Parts: sequence; structure tokens; C-alpha cells
Amino acid sequence: MTKRSFNQINHGKLSHEPPKYLGRQAKVIWRRIVPFLEDNQDIIRADFGVVEMYCTQYEIYRNAYKHIQENGEVQPIYKSLQDSSGKVIGKTFMGYKRNPMTQIYDSAVNKLTTIGRELGLSPKARAELLEILPEKKDDKDITEQMKDFLS
Repeated sequence: MTKRSFNQINHGKLSHEPPKYLGRQAKVIWRRIVPFLEDNQDIIRADFGVVEMYCTQYEIYRNAYKHIQENGEVQPIYKSLQDSSGKVIGKTFMGYKRNPMTQIYDSAVNKLTTIGRELGLSPKARAELLEILPEKKDDKDITEQMKDFLS
């Protein structure tokens, strides 16, 4: 049995099936993004890491957003009041603090934007790619393909 190089697996293309270790949301976006990328540019197996990062950041973004929806952008801060024996006898409201998930959300959005730009997932990035890539013959225009991708 001969060993195949990384780029020879799947004829040098990304598999439409996501890696088993990805989370549920990352797998969903993998199944959407790989066919879209193949239809719009020359995506190859060597791009695996970039696509994987995009998918995992998408899952982090979704999880953080869900947490923020459930717990809000800010959280109340209370200071416990104790008697001389140490028993909590009340709480004093001290204000609000930012939910730490908002920072995770912000970070994931920024990374998605950066990685998405590399993959040609923004209108500007697609326009720049179209200027440098050879034209592909396709029945659907890019707008229709984006609608399919996002639906």
C-alpha cells in the first residue's frame, strides 16, 4: 500500500463531509461553505486549516451569542452583607459588569471577518478575487450562490 500525500487525498479537494471532531455548528457551516467555495474559487485540500478555523470560529460565535441572549450583555454585581457571625443577611446592588461572553463574541466576529476575507466571503473580497482569478463558467451568478449559501 502506498502512502498518498495530503493533497492527493480526495483528489486534492476538500471533503464535503466535515471532520468528525468538529462541533455541531462547525459541521453545519462546513457543509455550507465547502460547496460554495468550490463553486466560486479554486479551493484545495491545502486550504483545510483556514476553512476549519472559519468553521470553529463560527461555532464559538454562535455559542457566545446564545449565551448573551440567555444572560444579557451585562450582569448585575451584588455585595453580600454579613453579620458578625459571617451569616449572609442581605445583598447590596453594586452596579453592572460586562458579560465576559461579549468579549468572546467580539473576538469570534473579528476572526470570522478576517478569515472570511481570506476565503472570499465578503462582497469586497469576492470582487478582488474576481479581478485576479480566471473566470469560471457557472449558471448561477454570485448573488444567487450567496443566497443559497446563507439560506
